[in-house]
Amino acid sequence: MSEELNIQWFPGHMAKARRMVTENAKLVDAICEVIDARVPISSRNPEVTQLTQDKPRLVVLNRTDLADPDKTHKWMRILHSSQVEVIETDCKSGKGTKAFSGAIKKLLREKIEYYAAKGQQGRKIRVMVIGIPNVGKSSFINRVAGKRVAAASDRPGVTRGKQWISLENGIELLDTPGLLWPKFDDRTVGENLAFTGAVKDDILDVEALGARLMEKLRDMYPETIKKRYGFYPESTMSGIEMLELGAKRRGFLISGGELDIDRMAKILLDEFRGGALGRITLDTFPEVV
Repeated sequence: MSEELNIQWFPGHMAKARRMVTENAKLVDAICEVIDARVPISSRNPEVTQLTQDKPRLVVLNRTDLADPDKTHKWMRILHSSQVEVIETDCKSGKGTKAFSGAIKKLLREKIEYYAAKGQQGRKIRVMVIGIPNVGKSSFINRVAGKRVAAASDRPGVTRGKQWISLENGIELLDTPGLLWPKFDDRTVGENLAFTGAVKDDILDVEALGARLMEKLRDMYPETIKKRYGFYPESTMSGIEMLELGAKRRGFLISGGELDIDRMAKILLDEFRGGALGRITLDTFPEVV
């Protein structure tokens, strides 16, 4: 077992972002919550319902190109409810993003009918787009808008300030900064967000994080380790031992012939985030589905 990680990250601008979301929730008809299909529970901010005054919600299961497809289909069923619509998207290719408009109008059907009955057929539908850092929120907005209107980056905390984006179909989007919550009560949630890059690497022990990811892969996707790093992980192997073996197989050495574990950990995280390890989903299903 690798050393235990205690991951907490709530920089000052997050408090400002929370206030912005709360203050502007009254201006919108619905919430579009973008989450990461690889960690569909860990990437859902538990404060969203409270911050957004329990508005109708569309959940966008994004980055499906990087997630386990069988698990994604199951998560789609789990996340859907009478108050929540769900679509799955891959913003690299644009797959699924065309379903956004229809899903929002289905979610708000009664309100749209009410507006029409009042002679307000052309009234704009306003939607706040919300999500934790690095779930692809800005890329999603750019795809839906059909042009580059939001700054996209693989680093947490790039979106700044308040920005309304008008779509051609009568919908206006309010972009918001990536928003984490003050404390990760579940250790697994913090780790999963660190694996996907929602938490900045420069505040983390990357070697310990890489070791934990190796252990997750050992338990959930052992064939991935064998295929990518050339060894099959035994159940008794620790994360550090697997990093050492991976470094040895890759020839990662520092002066004196010592294995470069830090480099191996960084490579592992980069390859997971970039999809080089294959399509992986780390969150596990609830016991009753």
